[in-house]
Amino acid sequence: MTSPAPDAGVYISPAQTLAEVRRIADGQIRMEGKLDRILDDRAEDRETLGDHEQRIRGLEVRVWMAVGAAVVLGTGGGALAQVIAR
Repeated sequence: MTSPAPDAGVYISPAQTLAEVRRIADGQIRMEGKLDRILDDRAEDRETLGDHEQRIRGLEVRVWMAVGAAVVLGTGGGALAQVIAR
């Protein structure tokens, strides 16, 4: 193998190419790790969000049941007060 002429342009040796490929591969491995952590965090957030939605819906049901009970008791109390007042 002959060495390139000095005015032939840029020469990148196989060792330099290998070093660059390894550097890029290491960066990709770190990036994959970060993405895995982000996806795991998002999955946990979705589970937490689903739990919050379920709890809020349960509270809404209880609130409307309490409102309904208050209406019934208020109406019954008013009718009872009319009977007693006569």
